[in-house]
Amino acid sequence: MSLVGRLEDLALSDIFQILSIGKKTGTLLIRGRNKNAFVVFKNGLVVRAESDTLGTNLGEDLMKEGFVSQSILNLAIETKRLLPEKSIADILFDLGAVTKEILDRSSKKRIERVVFDLMQWQDGDFEFELDVLSLDSVSSYMDTGWEVSKGLSPEYLLMEGARVFDEAQAHEYIRTEEILPASEKEEVEWFDRPPEERKDISQLRALSVELRFPSSASEITLLILRFASDIFQRGVLFMVDEEEILGLGQFGLDIEAADEKIRKVRLNIKESGFLRSIINQANVYKGQLQRDSVTERFITVIGGGWPKEVAFFPIIAEQKVVAMLYCDNAPGGEPFAHTEGLEIFINQAGLALEKALLERRLRQMHDDD
Repeated sequence: MSLVGRLEDLALSDIFQILSIGKKTGTLLIRGRNKNAFVVFKNGLVVRAESDTLGTNLGEDLMKEGFVSQSILNLAIETKRLLPEKSIADILFDLGAVTKEILDRSSKKRIERVVFDLMQWQDGDFEFELDVLSLDSVSSYMDTGWEVSKGLSPEYLLMEGARVFDEAQAHEYIRTEEILPASEKEEVEWFDRPPEERKDISQLRALSVELRFPSSASEITLLILRFASDIFQRGVLFMVDEEEILGLGQFGLDIEAADEKIRKVRLNIKESGFLRSIINQANVYKGQLQRDSVTERFITVIGGGWPKEVAFFPIIAEQKVVAMLYCDNAPGGEPFAHTEGLEIFINQAGLALEKALLERRLRQMHDDD
């Protein structure tokens, strides 16, 4: 399989979803205007990523963090001139200067930074080659970094990247407020936020803008998970079929290969009167999770014991429930926070999803013609 295109036509979130769900192994190369990046996938997980926009290589990061000295880094750089196919990180490891644990930790930070940076790219060409893990094509102009021993979930990286962006926007707002003279502050006073604004309302304010022009249905589902992850400790998003609900994505689950396991979840609605009533009524449910064979099987998959309280948020498009969000605070047991903002956002998400489905059908009709 070869995946080639432009970021203007296929968003990074869609590319990551395709590679994650398909458990693909290969290298994604992205070329923008005077900038390049690559992301390496193994079985749908990200194990390595670098971009020449970061300004440093992994060796320089390790020196700044105090793990290697300048002299050791200089030795690694000299060695790389003799062995250009090896990365600075591989050379430092071979020299015994750093451990795999240190390299894994620093490399994961770089992967997050690369994905966050890529999310800001407005245009560029991308190419994914299946099972091609040789990085010879990029080693001449970019250090290839280090491959982490345990890959990172693409969905997690996208959500964290989006969270960092939101925090950066909020920080910039506060910084602007601090440096503006009093006369100019009066002009923007209408945009002020209350100092103790509820988290669900602040998230509604931040994410509703992104929901206005989503590039795909997968981006809408990621936005829902992002919003919910700031209010609840863990959650699962389901697609609702006529007879089953099927796992789409998750956040906060402390289980091995969480994304992969959730995508395998299929719960029969007909066998659970509890779930069937929530879907039929199409209303938000917050309270105790009723025990039956279906809910017990689901809790066994996500782990953590029986939750004290759960929340279900049906997502409605085209006058029917097409998806449903499950949330709880089982890991810490904290009581639920306000969810009105999330409920409003999910209503907006349903409308956006309806629009995305309509646009997809129109494109298919046009292609058929």
